[in-house]
Amino acid sequence: MAAIETGLRQAEALNSKMNDLRERLEKHINLKHYTDNHKNVSPKGNAKLMRICLIAGLSDNEKRNKEVLNIQMSSNSIHPTLFTVHNLNGMLSSMIKLRYHDLEINWEDNITKSKVVNAEIFRGFDMLMKGDTLHEWLKVSTTASIKAGQIPLLNLNIGNYDGDISAYLDMNSKNVTNTQILIAGSTGSGKSNLLAVLMNEMRSLSVESNYPVNFLFFDYKGEFSDIANNDWLQHFEVNRSSILDPMVEPLPFTPFKDFVGKTQNEINLYSTELANALLAIDSAKISANMSNRLSEAIINAYKDTKGKSIDFTTIIENYTDLQPQNERERMDSVKSVLSQLERANLFLNDDRIDLIGNSFIVKMDKFPKEGPIGKAIVYFIVSKLNSIYENLPVQANDKEKVELRHFTIIDEAHYMLGFDNKPLRDLIAVGRNKGMSIILATQNMDAYKSKHFDFYANAQYPLIMKQQSINDAVLKDMYGVSGTDLVEIKQAIAGLQKGELIIKNNEAIILGFGKKFKKIMVRHLI
Repeated sequence: MAAIETGLRQAEALNSKMNDLRERLEKHINLKHYTDNHKNVSPKGNAKLMRICLIAGLSDNEKRNKEVLNIQMSSNSIHPTLFTVHNLNGMLSSMIKLRYHDLEINWEDNITKSKVVNAEIFRGFDMLMKGDTLHEWLKVSTTASIKAGQIPLLNLNIGNYDGDISAYLDMNSKNVTNTQILIAGSTGSGKSNLLAVLMNEMRSLSVESNYPVNFLFFDYKGEFSDIANNDWLQHFEVNRSSILDPMVEPLPFTPFKDFVGKTQNEINLYSTELANALLAIDSAKISANMSNRLSEAIINAYKDTKGKSIDFTTIIENYTDLQPQNERERMDSVKSVLSQLERANLFLNDDRIDLIGNSFIVKMDKFPKEGPIGKAIVYFIVSKLNSIYENLPVQANDKEKVELRHFTIIDEAHYMLGFDNKPLRDLIAVGRNKGMSIILATQNMDAYKSKHFDFYANAQYPLIMKQQSINDAVLKDMYGVSGTDLVEIKQAIAGLQKGELIIKNNEAIILGFGKKFKKIMVRHLI
């Protein structure tokens, strides 16, 4: 039986009805008052609410008629997880067609099919909003509760190999050594669609479990945060509240570490790391005295705050105090970098969001990619994520799978790989024991050949798309090939079309024969 879920659109009134149901749910599941340490629970996303309504609607055996299909449709799509979660597609498709078997319905027409599904959701909504019906529908069995608590298997379906064989990336089984993904693809290669597919898969497979995988995406091109592409967001189970635009208002957290209760030595080490980073971000050429002065200024700034988070203004003030009297009015290289960051007003001085408990898209297209402001945004957010991960418990695991909490996704990552980016290295090194992963996307594979860190050795999945130039040394490192094998891989990359990529064929590499790569056609999403 053909699947119902593909290509469905939302009715115009659907979101407002789901918001009404969410409010009723919140009143049902929350107490009237909580202590200061507890917050109200609010169901996230609409897919789960739609599914509850759909199932409730299909339980009604009242005879259907075509009048229920007089529904105004919007251009927004219904997320496929409405059907695919818990393998409900077959059952729900059968029930829908059973309820409408007396009517002549063209199941090949997406608009008609969408109206049928929306009509059943509306039917269920009307039922659940009456009397105590919602309370009855929220009762779950012990077996169902146990299943919902399991760690989801994150086997990402990204497209097809030759012969229409589904291509998967196993992200969290015990067989996988790490979870890093590297993408190299020039303009027009289909890189943005691949990133969208990866985010769509990780969210679809996990968002309704007790172990949702959240993400933070640096949107350098501004495509994903563009209001014209607003319908993209539903693929990732987020809305526009997830978009952070530092050009409009400061990012709602402090980028600096809190050292209250920590040792002075920890502050000293951090001050040196931060000083080096601030100078590397702007490629500033400075003397050893200026570098040492900046590090000492950071230490003194923490003395001023008694270990609490500092800010750029406090660093500038302490740096100026350490300058010789006759130089304090002069704008040197260090103060130039700090002043740019201070004027940009990028961050608040306290934390107002949960960076890993939710998903966010950082709008980066208004900042020059190679400039200090753009680099600072990425650097400090990655540094902040490291601080959060340091305090997290070890990830959960069962006999077959481990928990993944969060993906950091950096498009145009080559701008962050040209200096000794310790937070980025640390984020990768933290790895599976804290349930994090990272996706780095660049235009060319050469960017990963860094003297500071071996990104290829730490990547489970290097995904190579269409390239402007092909680096023999990188391919030799990645595939361990030479001679005819190297020529074959180069020819395969040169022949890639938009939306195609090659991936390592680990079986062939281990066995020592066969093609060392496989070609994948990425499924189209955006």
